[in-house]
Amino acid sequence: MSTQISDLARRLADRAEMVCRHYLSNGRRSGNYWQVGDINNTPGRSLFVRLTGRQSDKGVAGKWTDAATGQHGDLLDIIQLSRGLVFSEAAEEARRFLNLPHPAPDPVSAVRRRPAAGGSPEAARRLWAISQGIAGTLAQSYLADRGITHVEGLNSLRFHPRCYYRPHDHGPTETWPGLIAGVTDLHHRITGVHRTWLNPHGFDPVTLGKAPIDTPRRAIGDLLGHAVRFGTVADVAAAGEGIETMLSLRMVLPAVPMLSALSAAHLAAILFPPTLRRLYVARDDDPAGNAAYDTLRDRAYEAGIDLIPLSPGLGDFNDDLRLLGLDTVRAAVRIQLLPQDIARFMLVADRVR
Repeated sequence: MSTQISDLARRLADRAEMVCRHYLSNGRRSGNYWQVGDINNTPGRSLFVRLTGRQSDKGVAGKWTDAATGQHGDLLDIIQLSRGLVFSEAAEEARRFLNLPHPAPDPVSAVRRRPAAGGSPEAARRLWAISQGIAGTLAQSYLADRGITHVEGLNSLRFHPRCYYRPHDHGPTETWPGLIAGVTDLHHRITGVHRTWLNPHGFDPVTLGKAPIDTPRRAIGDLLGHAVRFGTVADVAAAGEGIETMLSLRMVLPAVPMLSALSAAHLAAILFPPTLRRLYVARDDDPAGNAAYDTLRDRAYEAGIDLIPLSPGLGDFNDDLRLLGLDTVRAAVRIQLLPQDIARFMLVADRVR
């Protein structure tokens, strides 16, 4: 750690409770600790910050641990992660908080946080770590505008208020609000993230709430074979390409685990959980979707898995949900399910309504 960064961390530790009251305002003091739900300032008691202790002691002021996730760090990390900043921005924010002047350049200051390689799984995990839950955010509003209102338990989706976007023409980097989806392997470990940049001004019929940029959807990390997962797969699951497609299907089948592979090519290569016996496939009505289904059908046959198509009335199930309505989607899906799955999943969903 550079001398400047070390001094900054020490100064923050000397004012640990003041830092916590500002950046983790939903927490409270308990003895020598500040307790809060998580790094996103959620009320609770999982994350605790030590408020006292000399730098030479084992228990150093300013050190924190989240008992639920195993995350840990110092108060500079608190500022960075709670505000969704890159490290240089967090250091500058800390200086503003402490009313310190901007320092002279430090040639070794970049050593503390080596940037992850662009597009790498590590870069994906870092973005995931500094994003927050979607409740009450623009991401939740975006989904609602797409007709997706059943968002309870969507732990694979997060929100970042200032997600970096780099145009393909090498123009200046921009920041837009982003819906962040975690791509995981069969053991639910993050291998990548998918970003949907959002329009802060809300929904419109052309972009459907996405930011007015050339490529409002991009993914990074290790994606092949993996998926964005909504629920844990047992013997029956549903898979498809888009996140909104699968969340639309989840509106009528909330108890069925859903897998979003993000593209036709990745859908064709999706890895099968070992317990899977029957897979419903939400087919996009286009040549790529048809080709992906054919490849997936052959792989499923070899694995002893029944593959059953679910076809939308329009381009995909989100088009159906937005333009035809929930009752129409429910009726269309019902006649495509096997009888045992109607009783197991759809009748239960009907009773819950």
